Amino acid sequence: MKTYLIPFICLVVLSACSSKKNQTETKKSIDPMTVESTIAAILKQTSLSKELVAKGVKQTADLWQEENGSKEEFQSFCLTHFCKDAAEKEKLFQRFCHNFETIYGHNNRVSIEMLRPSHVVGYEKLSVDDMFAAYNGLAHFSDDMFANKIAFIITLNFPFYTLEEKTQLADTWSDTEWGYARLGDVFTARVPAAAQQQIDQATAASDNYISNYNIYMGSLVDKQQQSIFPKDMVLITHWGLRDELKSNYADKNKGLEKQQMIYEVMKHIIYQTIPKEVINKGDYAWNPYANKIYKNGKEQKAVAEGDTRYQFLLNNFQAMHAADSYYTYYPTYISRKFDQEFEISQAEVEKLFVALVSSPQVKEVAALIKQRLGRNLQPYDIWYDGFKSRSEMDPAELDKKVMAKYPTKEAFVADLPQILMKMGFTKEKAQFICQHVDVDASVGAGHAWGSQMKSDNALLRTRIGAKGMDYKGYNIGIHEFGHNVEQTISLHLVPNYFLNGVPNTAFTEALAFVFQQQDLALLGMGDANEKAQYLNTLDIFWGCYEIMGVSLVDMKVWQWMYEHPDASATELKDKVINIAKEVWNTYYAPVFGSKDEPILAVYSHMIDAPLYLSAYPLGHLIDFQLEEYFKEKDRGSEIERIYSMGRLIPQYWMQKAVGNTLSVDALLKATSEAAVKVK
Repeated sequence: MKTYLIPFICLVVLSACSSKKNQTETKKSIDPMTVESTIAAILKQTSLSKELVAKGVKQTADLWQEENGSKEEFQSFCLTHFCKDAAEKEKLFQRFCHNFETIYGHNNRVSIEMLRPSHVVGYEKLSVDDMFAAYNGLAHFSDDMFANKIAFIITLNFPFYTLEEKTQLADTWSDTEWGYARLGDVFTARVPAAAQQQIDQATAASDNYISNYNIYMGSLVDKQQQSIFPKDMVLITHWGLRDELKSNYADKNKGLEKQQMIYEVMKHIIYQTIPKEVINKGDYAWNPYANKIYKNGKEQKAVAEGDTRYQFLLNNFQAMHAADSYYTYYPTYISRKFDQEFEISQAEVEKLFVALVSSPQVKEVAALIKQRLGRNLQPYDIWYDGFKSRSEMDPAELDKKVMAKYPTKEAFVADLPQILMKMGFTKEKAQFICQHVDVDASVGAGHAWGSQMKSDNALLRTRIGAKGMDYKGYNIGIHEFGHNVEQTISLHLVPNYFLNGVPNTAFTEALAFVFQQQDLALLGMGDANEKAQYLNTLDIFWGCYEIMGVSLVDMKVWQWMYEHPDASATELKDKVINIAKEVWNTYYAPVFGSKDEPILAVYSHMIDAPLYLSAYPLGHLIDFQLEEYFKEKDRGSEIERIYSMGRLIPQYWMQKAVGNTLSVDALLKATSEAAVKVK
């Protein structure tokens, strides 16, 4: 799960962002004739290629503004700072590696410390905490780098390559040249600090909203004013609600009733009819079927939340949209998320997802689930959890076993090296990784936060209660630990600093899924027989079917917002719900038999992590291809080899990692086989 900053921000201020977006735009100041004469002059004093010189000078000219100097000063700057030969260029690159690690690493640590009261248990909440959480030490970084001209030295010597160019050149580049290209990705636009602060504030505020959106399950009552959930159960939306719903497939007595009640809660969140009085509070009993609240058995007046959820989504869009005009290569946030960050086009991602959710395998697996449940499918069965070994286990017994093993955070920390050795890592490598991971008890659902310098540690956060870690906390903890393993390997073992990380967030999610799927085996409760492997394939497929639909909703919502930039929160709410129903009716209603279900709009990441959702299904696909590759191999050493390649482009990374590019074909084929075998 990704980490975001969390400040308090006035909604009115953000709603005005879009109208201000052109106030600080400036015109290009370097004409084509100056560019050509500069290229010619540099070629007389460098041994580097004409193509490289031309690319660097042209990109620098595109970003040079009047306040940076005259045409003559531009040419003088380029002649002074363009590297004379390959050796000088590599020396310059190594200096950038050291200095950027220092800048990024220490600012990352500042953000971690400022957010501790919001992310970690044990802090008294003060009003000033949200203000400190909003602080971003790198808010002015781009402005500063252009003002002191360091950014121009980078664009001049390490120019930007498009995704198409990277794809064409991938096989010809050395590790160092890949590092050069990644350094070239750093400065492709000049986004003013004010615009970046608006983005930080919007995403941070929405994260704060979601992180503190809990439902007191013990306060939910049925028509007879009876509660069916433990009195002390508090679940964050939507993750906690979803995971509780999943766990109740094992409850043969009250499980179905609990699932139905959770779905009613979810619908009220989506429609924003949920009473304000029951959000993050347990003061009232709430009957979600009638949507009424009670105090001491007497009905009380309830006030609906309204459009708050969708206002945060709208604020994120407006902040992102306000920055669009500053981007030459990625003029919309959609293109920045997919072409720049994911490095897979939105159209390509959508095509992958539609291929799976419309495949005949969906009905094959749905029929199997219906048979196993002994009833017709309900909308919330998109989260069917019966293909996992734990689905037949008593949730209370699972909690008991985990709490006994991990009564404290310290017990979990002490066991992390053993977990890695069970995953196939050597003792030495397990100790190395664990020395670079710190664990905290989380306020929210949990997350992993990577380090950005080798002298710092990655963070693992998950929920650890006073009685110890329950199964949900453990399951999330194992997932986040998978992120930490990737974060550590891809920082410490990559060829150079600018290759640190993975192609995009889906690739770290993939390793987190690899770990998470082993959670019961790591407890000594797993089943490694052939049937279990088939069940795992079905579980991955059904998980993709669910999250790909959610991701299609997310993408369509952002496309609609760009088409309707002046929409109100109410209009956005109505459209999100309509889009969720449209996607449902197209890909889910023919399977589930019910139309106009809104459930695909419940995901919290739609609100607090703009367009992040596609990373999950991409991660599942990568996860499946990795798991298939790991069979018959030493998993620990292969994970180390693969994730130490660093931040190559996705399809090239996949080819080098497992010998095939990213596709749904292998999963579809395996799913058909698994459905027959399990049936």
